[in-house]
Amino acid sequence: MPPIVAQEAAVPGQSPLLKLEGIRRRFGAIEALRGINLTINPGEVLALLGDNGAGKSTLIKIIAGAQPPSDGIMNFAGAPVTRFDPRYARTLGIETIYQDLALAENLDASANIFLGREQRHRLFGLLPVLSRRSMRCAAEAALESLDIHLPNLRQTVGGMSGGQRQAVAIARAVYWKARLVIMDEPTAAVGVSEHEAILKLIERLAETGVAVILITHTMSDVWRVASRMMVLTRGAVALEGEPGKLDERTVVSAMLFGRGAST
Repeated sequence: MPPIVAQEAAVPGQSPLLKLEGIRRRFGAIEALRGINLTINPGEVLALLGDNGAGKSTLIKIIAGAQPPSDGIMNFAGAPVTRFDPRYARTLGIETIYQDLALAENLDASANIFLGREQRHRLFGLLPVLSRRSMRCAAEAALESLDIHLPNLRQTVGGMSGGQRQAVAIARAVYWKARLVIMDEPTAAVGVSEHEAILKLIERLAETGVAVILITHTMSDVWRVASRMMVLTRGAVALEGEPGKLDERTVVSAMLFGRGAST
């Protein structure tokens, strides 16, 4: 079992965890991404903003290995990435939590954390069987490492609230030693208390040195947890800067019209 350990936090002068240079993506005559440059450091929360069709999903798919770029260079942890495959991205430590969470609703938290990577042992030295107790203990440790407390680990995910489901998805990423977690609208369709809990989980991830790319339309979340933001408009970077140096009006204007200055 991989140990639950904190990643190294970012230090001044440290090389970026992820670096994109001149990333372009074409679909026939349509250029969805037009020369994107991006860096993200360990422990940084980057809010990726933009209206529908801005290029956010295409960019995330490239980082997550679901699509190759048409042009440009991607480096992760100082090494070039030339293979674009979601399974390979996960071996690098890139985990993506989409809005649908990709959880099996008929399984409990531990089974979801180990889904597709189940632990087994041999009964009487012969028959391979699932190590349910071992997986449940490991899942509980992963949840506790993020200060997540589920009332019943045996409850199926389908019976959990939206916030609890998000917590399971985040714990799965942490257990498998994610170095970069991409989160797509994590606070959508959850209650007020669960909204706050998810934001605290994002802060906790950053504190342990995990980098986070946060895709959201909830502007208050950006000023609450993001250390930096990037706005895409029509496949290009319209604005980039620290939330503390930008106001919401400027950001929204950049999202809608592509205007804004780097800060």
